[in-house]
Amino acid sequence: MRYKSKLGRVAVLLLSVAILPLPVLAEGENQPSAARQNLPSIVVVHAAERPLVDRVIATGTIKPVDEIYVQPLVDGLSIDKLNADIGDQVKANAVLAELSTDSLILQKSQYEANKAKAQASLTQSKAQVLEAEANLNDAIRQRDRAARLGQTGSGSVSQVEQTQAAAEVAKARLDAAKQAVSAGEADIKVVDAQIEDVDLRLTRTGVKTPVAGIVSAKNAKVGAVASGAGTPLFTIIKDGAIELVADLSETDIQKIKVGQKAYLTVAGGSAKIEGKVRLVSPTVDATTRLGSVHVVLPVDSPARAGMYASAEIIVEETKALSLPLSAVTAGRQGSTTRKIEGDVVKQVKIETGIEDGGFIQIVSGIAAGDMVVEKAGAFVRDGDRIKPVEAQTTASN
Repeated sequence: MRYKSKLGRVAVLLLSVAILPLPVLAEGENQPSAARQNLPSIVVVHAAERPLVDRVIATGTIKPVDEIYVQPLVDGLSIDKLNADIGDQVKANAVLAELSTDSLILQKSQYEANKAKAQASLTQSKAQVLEAEANLNDAIRQRDRAARLGQTGSGSVSQVEQTQAAAEVAKARLDAAKQAVSAGEADIKVVDAQIEDVDLRLTRTGVKTPVAGIVSAKNAKVGAVASGAGTPLFTIIKDGAIELVADLSETDIQKIKVGQKAYLTVAGGSAKIEGKVRLVSPTVDATTRLGSVHVVLPVDSPARAGMYASAEIIVEETKALSLPLSAVTAGRQGSTTRKIEGDVVKQVKIETGIEDGGFIQIVSGIAAGDMVVEKAGAFVRDGDRIKPVEAQTTASN
């Protein structure tokens, strides 16, 4: 019994010596690998160059660039005929409506009759001038003869005075006849002017458009009396030119310049229409803090005046270093990102630029190829050690 117990104690002692060192060695050898396996796996992306577009989004209503109101130049005449309708393309000086000419033709006939009467009266006045000139010449001869006789004593003083008076009367009658001729000539000029006025009004009975364009509205009706002070007979979109008029904030409008490209989409449509900035308002409303921008569309575009549309105005196109927006944190002190150096997170300050879709331009702070945490809101801090995991889908975009 004593021999067996000694043998058991020896066996236990040997077993303890053989086993004790093994866990110590195993723990020492596997410790670094286990530490790496315990690091959190964080998705990372690389900073890379990609095309970026700086754009301003604007919405508004499509309006004509210029609207021309066509009014009659002659009042009080009824409309006899219409030659244009809404949607028609018309050329400059095209006759859109014709007014009645009956009353003007009648008036012209009356003026022509008055002219004939005035011409007859003038002819009579000219004949009276000739007669008065002959009488004056005869009276002068009689006066001169009486004066010579008076000087020789053969004639009386009364006879001399009578012939002198007769000559003066003849002179007055000649002057009156000449004045009648001048009055007759003036009357004819007045009638001629009246006839010319009627002729002008006759030429204006054709209501013409001063410019080429598209008829956008028609208020003229056959039989209605045309008036230059009333509603326009026609409204013309000059040259068919239309534009988007949009209001932008005082921040965005500073980026817009005349000539910049814009891509418009009308409400309910999917096709993009390329336009160009035609005008940028020089003022901003003091109440709303908005300023208007006018983007002209091509003439053959499917857009119509009155439609609602949105536009992407291209401010700048460039190829620059960028990161996903999710990798950037913006704060009061500026923008930062979490750069990976080895397996250690380091928060660095960066300067940003253009935002385009899900990416933002990096002006300074990191270089191309630098690795950063994809989601800036991930639960990691400056100095943390992580296990980087490449974001294949994000990196390839």
